[in-house]
Amino acid sequence: MFVCNVKVDSKKIFKLIMALMFIVILIIIGFSVYRTFIDNPDTTNADDIYTIDSNNYTNILKAVHDNLDNYIGQKIHFSGYVYRVYDLQNDEFVLARDMVISSDNQTLVVGFLCRSDNASIFQDGSWVDIVGEIKKGYYHGDIPIIDITDIKETTKPADSFVYPPDDYYIPTSSLIYNNSY
Repeated sequence: MFVCNVKVDSKKIFKLIMALMFIVILIIIGFSVYRTFIDNPDTTNADDIYTIDSNNYTNILKAVHDNLDNYIGQKIHFSGYVYRVYDLQNDEFVLARDMVISSDNQTLVVGFLCRSDNASIFQDGSWVDIVGEIKKGYYHGDIPIIDITDIKETTKPADSFVYPPDDYYIPTSSLIYNNSY
């Protein structure tokens, strides 16, 4: 019969556990630094073409309007319908989507002002797919303007509605729509 006597040194076990925790913390910090500074998907590179879809449409629209200088030169690809107002130039239109702003499906037109030499051949309300570059322009103040490099007519997508940006959108439906008249 063998009897094993194991002596446990609590100081050594404590040091081992602390060393392992320190290593895990270093790995987590290293991964965070890598994701933040090296592999950050939110940084823009003018050579990349970012695709905007119904899920990220208003978040990107808001981010570009809020930080225009950070996005100048960025190439984007998205679709929407041609929307014009009376004071746009012949080579301009808004590539728009309808943003749902209330539970009873009220919508607002949102979108990017776009410029194209052949903008006039597309009818109001027609759906187009574009690739373009973000530039700084002026329309009642400094705004992003998409300089279109490729445009083609397309069909209305099944998910044509967009929703307010995440977390920081303040609904304005009470200012726009008044039930009291």
